[in-house]
Amino acid sequence: MTGEETMMFRFGTDENKAERTIRAACDAMQEKGYNPINQLVGYLLSGDPAYVTSYKDARNTIRALERDELLEELVRFYLENKK
Repeated sequence: MTGEETMMFRFGTDENKAERTIRAACDAMQEKGYNPINQLVGYLLSGDPAYVTSYKDARNTIRALERDELLEELVRFYLENKK
């Protein structure tokens, strides 16, 4: 590769799994009275699972996916719905 070419970045993960995981974790955080956006951003930036409640097994569920997989789903969703 010469540095002039664009690299393809693709995980091949099940996007529906990432979406379900994000929605379930956010629902659990909201039920516990947390702001799910703030908590999810904290987790994605730091990698600290303490940002995600353990209520309804949300912490373990979200940790089953890599943070980059979650980010990929968020960017995909944003771009597909921002028209």
